[in-house]
Amino acid sequence: MLYVITNRKIVRDNNLIKVIKSAVDAGVDAIILREKDLMYDELINLANKIKKIIYNKNILLIINSNKRVAQEIKADGYHVGFSDFIEQKPDFDGLVGVSVHSISEAVLAEQNGADYILISHIFETDCKKGLKPKGTIFIKEVKELVNIPVIALGGINVSNAKQVFDAGADGIAVMSSIMTADEPSKVVRELKEKCTRTF
Repeated sequence: MLYVITNRKIVRDNNLIKVIKSAVDAGVDAIILREKDLMYDELINLANKIKKIIYNKNILLIINSNKRVAQEIKADGYHVGFSDFIEQKPDFDGLVGVSVHSISEAVLAEQNGADYILISHIFETDCKKGLKPKGTIFIKEVKELVNIPVIALGGINVSNAKQVFDAGADGIAVMSSIMTADEPSKVVRELKEKCTRTF
C-alpha cells in the first residue's frame, strides 16, 4: 500500500489539490492529511475537497492529529503521535494509526488498540536532519513482534522502496518525493510498482 502524506508548504506550484488529484489518478491507496497549522474551518474545507476527489475510488482519507475534524468529515482514519495516543486512548469510529520510533512503542501501540503503525525514519530525510536513520532492519525487528500493518516512512523513494518491501513492510508512506515532484503521477506509478505487499 502507498500512503501519501500531504505538506502544502513544499508543493512546487503551491497547488496541493492538483498534486492530490494526480496521486489519486495514478493509484495511491491512502492520503494522510497533515496540515497542522490550518485553522479548523480551513482543514474541514480542504478535507472535504479531498473527499470529493477520492469519492468511489476505494482510497482512504486519514486525518493527522485533529480528531475533531476526522469525526466531523467522517474520515476513514485518524492518525496520531505515539505520546498523544497513549495519553488520549482515542475512541474513533474508523482506523487509528500511530507514529512510532522504537520497537517498544510499536508493541505498546498494538497492545493499546492501534489499527496500523507508521514507523520512521528508515532512510535519511530532510525532515529529520541530524538524526541517524533506522534502516530496513528496523522494519524486520518490528514485524517480528507485531501483527498489525506496518507502514514505513522516511526518505523512501523509487530507488529504495523495494528494499522496504523486501524487509517486510506492509506499505510505505511518502511525502517529499510526491509533494515536490514535477510529475506526481509518474512518481506514484513508479512507487506502486514496488508495492509487492498488501494488507
